[in-house]
Amino acid sequence: MNHKAGFVNIIGNPNVGKSTLMNALVGEKLSIVTAKAQTTRQRVMGIVNGDDFQIVYSDTPGILKPHYKLQNSMVGVIKNALSDADIILYVTDMVETIDKHSEYLEKLANIDVPVILAINKVDLADQDKVFLAINTWKEILPKAEIFAISALKGFNLDGFLNRIVEILPESEPYFPKDELTDRSERFFASEIIREKILLNYKQEIPYSCDVVIEAFKDEEKIIRIQAVIITEKESQKGIVIGKKGEALKRTATESRLELEKFFDKKVFLEVFVKVEKNWRESDLMLKTLGYQP
Repeated sequence: MNHKAGFVNIIGNPNVGKSTLMNALVGEKLSIVTAKAQTTRQRVMGIVNGDDFQIVYSDTPGILKPHYKLQNSMVGVIKNALSDADIILYVTDMVETIDKHSEYLEKLANIDVPVILAINKVDLADQDKVFLAINTWKEILPKAEIFAISALKGFNLDGFLNRIVEILPESEPYFPKDELTDRSERFFASEIIREKILLNYKQEIPYSCDVVIEAFKDEEKIIRIQAVIITEKESQKGIVIGKKGEALKRTATESRLELEKFFDKKVFLEVFVKVEKNWRESDLMLKTLGYQP
């Protein structure tokens, strides 16, 4: 067999650039990106195809200690990513504390699949600090292959990709060669709106919200979308809507513009706000929103 294919699962702590890296590797913005922790809540696959290979990348939530059922689901995604990977891509950066969530480093040190460690954001440090980081990580994960990269600047990503292809197992492709992701258009619509919530609101509001796409009609010249922003409390609903509806209007407008860019088509977007008390602790609501148990 002359074809290679496999699952490359991306894990790491929050805010190290996992989503930015996957988007750069795939060449499309599939994962939403903000400076806030816990931006990624679900596993998002991005598929890269060549004539003789298929790489199935998976972006995952940042490693965390769960405090409610939604976060339990996010931790479950990380655990699954460790167990079903052909290659683990562990992302760190030049900023984070190395021993953060060290229990996962112990798992990586003893895992049977190849581990590639990407030290991201090297554009923010001088060469001596980068060399020091590389040598430190060699001691912590001696079996891992280490690459110093900048996902945002595209630095050293070609060599990175070539090495991943080299160590992929021989296999037929897992997905049709023209597919880019396993996720639906509704999923990306909800994620784009959620990204704008993360960018436009402060404190607990973004973490207390999620988005349901109630209608998605792809017509010849326009896509019509009805979305509902879910909050946990009436007070949060008021903040999301804002004075005279200005905050919601801004979020909806920014979302529509981003949706039009993503789908390359005119979008008509209606956004409503609804309270679902304690939805982050509700098995039924989490299932409705697509989170794994």
